[in-house]
Amino acid sequence: MTNPNRTRRKMHIGMSIRGLGYHPAAWRHPDVPANGSLDIEHFVRSAKAAERGKCDLIFFADGIGIRERDMPAGSLVRMGYEIVEMEPMTLLPALAMVTKHIGLVTTASTTYNEPYNLARKFATLDWISKGRAGWNVVTSWSDAEALNFGREQQLDYDTRYARAAEFVDVVRGLWDSWDANAFLYDKDKALFYDEAKLHTLDHKGAYFTVKGPLNVARPPQGHPIVVQAGASEQGRELAAATADIVYAIHATKAAAQAFYADIKGRMAKYGRDPSELKILPALRPVVGRTAAEAQAKFDQLQALLDPLVGLNRLSGAFGDLSCYPLDGPVPLDAPGTSGIRSLSQQVRERVEREKPTIRQLYERVAGMGGFCLIGTPESIVDVMQDWFEGDACDGFNITPTHLPAGCEDFVDLVTPELQRRGLFRLQYEGATLRENLGLKPAANRYVGRKTVQPLTGRPPD
Repeated sequence: MTNPNRTRRKMHIGMSIRGLGYHPAAWRHPDVPANGSLDIEHFVRSAKAAERGKCDLIFFADGIGIRERDMPAGSLVRMGYEIVEMEPMTLLPALAMVTKHIGLVTTASTTYNEPYNLARKFATLDWISKGRAGWNVVTSWSDAEALNFGREQQLDYDTRYARAAEFVDVVRGLWDSWDANAFLYDKDKALFYDEAKLHTLDHKGAYFTVKGPLNVARPPQGHPIVVQAGASEQGRELAAATADIVYAIHATKAAAQAFYADIKGRMAKYGRDPSELKILPALRPVVGRTAAEAQAKFDQLQALLDPLVGLNRLSGAFGDLSCYPLDGPVPLDAPGTSGIRSLSQQVRERVEREKPTIRQLYERVAGMGGFCLIGTPESIVDVMQDWFEGDACDGFNITPTHLPAGCEDFVDLVTPELQRRGLFRLQYEGATLRENLGLKPAANRYVGRKTVQPLTGRPPD
């Protein structure tokens, strides 16, 4: 029987498979290999499962240092979360060789890289994967990372974003160094490339001076996909100007709708149509064939959460709360530590709204993340469909509680329900990540590109 909804707009689904999962007690789960973050087969299993489920991409968040603080004292040794892991730009080419369709996206910092090296790496990954590479642009936020790169503290917020804006522009310019058909490979005429189709960037800006050209041919996608995740004013402006995908964290549909409208509404001044950007909020699903089975899966992980690890998850917003009673109120006057501004603000707003105890708050923050759904495939898809059709998102970035089982549960239980309702693809539409996202080909700035308002190296007013 023909599905009457098959021509409807389809969701886009990313699958985050970093480390052992997104519940901070994941490493203690009996089905999770405690050393899995250093085992290539652990990632191969999750990547293949995500591709079997026709996900658009797998995603690796990344940090270039141990960013988790030992606050309260003794929490770090109990955590097992983002303590040691493989470097993703080395890992992803290996995963490219065992997959054929799924996109390969990872984080790379604009603060602790140089544009030329990073442009070269992602162009190479795009060639290795035959057009499936994506770059998650971050500015890095922790002093722990700064200390690994000769700095006593992180650059200030506005400087980081101003530098990031120029960095992205330079990288894209380097990807435009060669026309797609620049290389002739004509042995008889001894012509390796067409000189007219080589372009030298010769960039001189506030933060970078880069001559070019790039010594990698134009990537198969033209430009690898650019992802951005900042929710601040600077982050939103950078996303509207440069991103193909935006990751977000929202606890409510209303917050997601407001963010969606705001980001899409900023795009026109950069000459962009809202359809050119896909917004994928994080979703942490815990799915079972029955509601009771799903709840039991969640309760099992919550029971493994050490209280010190729970308090650690609150330290960014409130600092060290170990001297306060766990079943007492959260002290709103407690000073937080430096971290991700938008997440700390969301946690504080939740306290003001819900008035939880410290224990209740850390159990919710650690266990449920920004947006967690616990239930059957039907109940989870009901909410996903409501958000998607209510202009709150273009799909979701799945952050499984534990890996590989959380990824496999989603693929085996939730994906079929999405497909049954005509909300998600049955097969991949194209050969590249850009095609599967439904994005138009990346234009080369040197080949008939119309003039649009440039993104400067300054933060927005």
